[in-house]
Amino acid sequence: MNSPILKVEGLTTEFETRGGRIKAVNGVSLSVHKGEILGLVGESGSGKSQTGYSILNLVDKPGCITGGRILLNGANLLALPESEWRHVRGKRIAMVFQDPMLTLNPVLRIDTQMIEAVQAHAAVSRSRAREVARACLVKVGIAAPDERLASYPHQFSGGMRQRVAIAIAMIHQPEVLIADEPTTALDVTIQEQILYEMQALARECGTAMIWITHDLSVVAGLADRVAVMYAGRIVEHGPTRQLLEQPAHPYTAGLLQSVPSRNARGKPLFQIPGSAPGLADLAPGCSFRNRCGHAREECVRYPAVRAYGAREVSCFHPIIPFPEVAAA
Repeated sequence: MNSPILKVEGLTTEFETRGGRIKAVNGVSLSVHKGEILGLVGESGSGKSQTGYSILNLVDKPGCITGGRILLNGANLLALPESEWRHVRGKRIAMVFQDPMLTLNPVLRIDTQMIEAVQAHAAVSRSRAREVARACLVKVGIAAPDERLASYPHQFSGGMRQRVAIAIAMIHQPEVLIADEPTTALDVTIQEQILYEMQALARECGTAMIWITHDLSVVAGLADRVAVMYAGRIVEHGPTRQLLEQPAHPYTAGLLQSVPSRNARGKPLFQIPGSAPGLADLAPGCSFRNRCGHAREECVRYPAVRAYGAREVSCFHPIIPFPEVAAA
């Protein structure tokens, strides 16, 4: 396979709090190739969204990126001055937020907002920018694009607003698109349409996507690979089908068992024991060990990454056999 478009190595993002510094993103490494969709999954508070914000260098104070590298086609973005990030955000790496109203200005018409997005990175006339905006609306499945361009966000449904947000993110055909749970608040029918359209955009434009979600059913039909996060770290990674059919990390297995099934009607849903730890008081070693039925004495140390083919897991006692030699 060719070199990845985006490669993140040991990314660490910390926040200064009254109780000390906490690592919301703790040594995260991942990569994504042209036209590929990587699913980033985990419970709320696991660090998924902060990973996305960190890749775009959009971490709010009192947070800051304290370590690692973000390589876009081999160039380390963290070495860029802030003035250069304007040429990266929106043009080379774009983001779709969970709430489209974080993207759309409620008092401006859609055409005004999309034309500004076009002209921010391209020296084109207003009429040409409008043509580009119109074409992007058509590409994400919005009917009557001329009428919609003249509308305001409040005149759209939630699904329509999210399509507009996706169109704005794709307007410059970025090399990488980060989608932060963009379909969570939508009904199932609209969700399926948007997922289909996002897969088509990845194939047609060659855009690499990182799809952040807590919904394993979404990544099952969308992502090529899945990375599972827990307490700021990636604990398992691999091809989607292999990982979902045969999870290696006990936490991944717990997430899958928690998904409602038609075959278990009338039975209580499985629940992972305990609750996710607070990042301010993480104990040394494996962060999942207090909730894990496979925990042993060695789990007081953090496990190195074990690799087997395309699969990786950070666990001393993976559910499926992995080589004894830990990968670097």
